[in-house]
Amino acid sequence: MIELKRRGLLLILSSPSGAGKSTLTRNLVREDRGIRLSISVTTRHKRPSEINGVHYNFMENVADFEEMRDRGELLEWAHVHENYYGTPRKPVEHALTRGEDMMFDIDWQGTKQIVEKMRSDVVSVFILPPSMEELKARLERRAEDTPEVIARRLRNAREEIAQWASYDYVLINDDLDRTYGDLKAILAAERLRRERQVELGGFIDGLLAASVK
Repeated sequence: MIELKRRGLLLILSSPSGAGKSTLTRNLVREDRGIRLSISVTTRHKRPSEINGVHYNFMENVADFEEMRDRGELLEWAHVHENYYGTPRKPVEHALTRGEDMMFDIDWQGTKQIVEKMRSDVVSVFILPPSMEELKARLERRAEDTPEVIARRLRNAREEIAQWASYDYVLINDDLDRTYGDLKAILAAERLRRERQVELGGFIDGLLAASVK
């Protein structure tokens, strides 16, 4: 079996809360050994159930984060509820060079920042709910939020869904198994793109130079 070295890719999943993005991300990272979830840095305090280096890389000093941001060392960053979150650039670039794929579970604003910096490496997928009624029902079934929070998430969902046209692929998650199959198909196809096959040119040169008796 011929295996040629390729450049890795950045698979980004975005969706409104409750559309199924986290489940799809978790399933793909668990089943596909060739892709791993990007770990963000944050200035937020670690919760008891969280593990440093697994859920986030926690930073105690806000000034350190701001210096990383100002030096251009973050692919994307955001300031949410008085805390900073961001994706360090260097580990991502190293992974791509080694032919490793990375997955991002981020919103459209973070996606826009990464696309601006590394467009040719990005594969972006937006996950839609089948209807707003079903999205509300899923949020209610989770039983994690108050009615006020659910109402806010639904309002935010409209703003998020409006960004659908900026993504490479859009999947309607009306059936989780089928949507997961579509996501795996997208990843398989994108891994085979000619532009990512860094050794393909040399292989073809060898084919053309070979003499056949």
